[in-house]
Amino acid sequence: MTAASAWRRALRRPWVARIAVVVLLLALWEVAARWWVDPIFLSPPSRVFASLPAVFDTRGVPAALRVTFWELAVAFALSVVIGLAIGLAVGLKPFARKSFMPIILLLYGTPQVTILPLFILYFGIGPASKIAFGVSHGFFPIVMTIVAGVQNIKPILLTSARAMGASRWQTLRYVVFPHMIPSFFAGMRLAMTGVLLGVLLAELYVSTAGIGYFTTLFTQNFDPTRLLGLISVLAAMAIVLNEIVRRAEVHFGRWHTD
Repeated sequence: MTAASAWRRALRRPWVARIAVVVLLLALWEVAARWWVDPIFLSPPSRVFASLPAVFDTRGVPAALRVTFWELAVAFALSVVIGLAIGLAVGLKPFARKSFMPIILLLYGTPQVTILPLFILYFGIGPASKIAFGVSHGFFPIVMTIVAGVQNIKPILLTSARAMGASRWQTLRYVVFPHMIPSFFAGMRLAMTGVLLGVLLAELYVSTAGIGYFTTLFTQNFDPTRLLGLISVLAAMAIVLNEIVRRAEVHFGRWHTD
């Protein structure tokens, strides 16, 4: 095997292609930050990664990371529970779907940032408002994907389960849940992004703790190095959460490939 064919074979592997794209983007970022963009506004990735210890040594940042991660976890869990309950209630009943789905779509189409002051007014400036605003971004994708997944279930399967004497819980456990797993986990991934956006927006708007507060602080101080370092930590946090969801999807969706 020649070296050229070995390279072509390696590049056909998904993980190699992903690494190549990341390396290319980092190289472009490095070049742009060093020769084209004012360093006041953009730092090269080499300097950003070198500054990570300084970011963690900044007073209040470790506590802010814990606060934000806790808010994300609680908001995401509530989004899953609420979205699953509403999605099943709306998706399994044709009357409920025709009556309430247009209202859900209307609410989802409303820019959530416009009602952020209401969340601050009702829940205060503490973690409750960040969690509630994150939930408002997270449960809509789960509801819509679950409704779509339930609609894709063949009616004959539900009819057969009832004819065989299956209870409502058994019908959900052995018919509905397995068939909506792909849609459910797709909604969870979208919800995770929405929850992250909602929590950070609320922290940016009014907060004295959390990553959003320090993001605003570093921006106002024209400190792009620590700002991008903090964003890198946040991105790593999102990647870890997404990987947890992906592994759960692989575990619960094994029957699709068996």
